[in-house]
Amino acid sequence: MKGVNHVSKQIGALVKTRDYKAYLPWITTPGLCLLIVAIWWAYVTLSGISAFILPAPGAVWDAWIELLGSRRAWASAFLTAYATLLGFFWAVLIGVGLGMVIARVRWLEQTLTPFIVASQVLPKVALVPLFIVWFGFGITSKVLIAAILAFFPILTNTVLGVKSIDQGHRDVMISLNATRWQVFRRLELQSALPYIITGMEVGIVLALIGSIVGEYLGGDLGLGHLLVGKMNAFETDGLFAVMIHMTILGFLFYFAISALRRIFVPWHGSAGSGDAH
Repeated sequence: MKGVNHVSKQIGALVKTRDYKAYLPWITTPGLCLLIVAIWWAYVTLSGISAFILPAPGAVWDAWIELLGSRRAWASAFLTAYATLLGFFWAVLIGVGLGMVIARVRWLEQTLTPFIVASQVLPKVALVPLFIVWFGFGITSKVLIAAILAFFPILTNTVLGVKSIDQGHRDVMISLNATRWQVFRRLELQSALPYIITGMEVGIVLALIGSIVGEYLGGDLGLGHLLVGKMNAFETDGLFAVMIHMTILGFLFYFAISALRRIFVPWHGSAGSGDAH
């Protein structure tokens, strides 16, 4: 009885301090995934729908396991990841650099904004054939599409981060005779980092989409090209398996960028556990 009482007190203390909220996603997320798979399996079983239209979860799992044993699948994933990261790198380099400049130069922002918006309004799918004509079927066209898609959220969040700095903080730096470099490094960059990382979280996902779209429409290797191959072979379970591959890759990239928040801006509220007290 003493042991039971001790466990009950520990559970009560856990609930009282609301520490259980930190562990809820580890229960609710897998639970929701299992529920979706169960509904999927029940619908396929009870409706008798053709496996060509919607394969059973078991068939998709078998196709994915088979995909994991394929060297071509791993080579495709590597090429897609390489194109994504390279495009993302250029998007961060240009987006953050340009954002820092135009946030401080009003006339430059007004001049460049129409061109920046126009580059985003234009459907990126329409650019793929043009890039193929210019750069061929190699990796360059995929990197460009990835960079263009990731560029806009990184740029806009950088501008927002710099503009959100309180003028009083700038006045304090000026009163301390800080140089422009010190103002940039100690105030502007530090204050804008949470916004920049938010833009990077969105940008890395869009970069992956861009590289896959480039491979889908004009590639000879990569997950996008592999998806086209499964579609042409009418392997619906293989289509789902490739999409699982893409999703896992996207999660890895997203959580890797999210980890930067705890490393570079641990002082910011967004780097916390998010528990409400």
